[in-house]
Amino acid sequence: MSARRLISSGSPFEAAYGYSRAVVQGGFVFVAGTTGYDYATMTLPVSATEQAEACWRTIGDVLAQAGTGLAEIVRATYYVTDRTEAEAVLAVCGRVLAGIRPAATLVIVAGLLRPEMKVEIEVTALLPSGGFVPWVDR
Repeated sequence: MSARRLISSGSPFEAAYGYSRAVVQGGFVFVAGTTGYDYATMTLPVSATEQAEACWRTIGDVLAQAGTGLAEIVRATYYVTDRTEAEAVLAVCGRVLAGIRPAATLVIVAGLLRPEMKVEIEVTALLPSGGFVPWVDR
């Protein structure tokens, strides 16, 4: 069995709620649902578009820590709290993942942990077999 490595984004939610931002194991990186917080300042943008952009920044940083990048994402799930903002969120995802095109699902949900959270994104990525793959510019 391969070694298990835990990666943190520095979010206080991780320690408080008993999870890791990402788990690296068996050739994969499993990134937990990520909201749009800037975890250094614990601020959250107001718009769903800005929250989606912030989600991708965090996800890109975490994947880089794991030794892979956005280009290796094979599955993505997007959770959006307002149907009217889904297209704007998908536009951000489309820009970030344009050349990658993982299997993806969008789910409209009644709410997330905090009412100000409008978007949550989780992904699964592959670890490159030949070493580090630089992550694409966000």
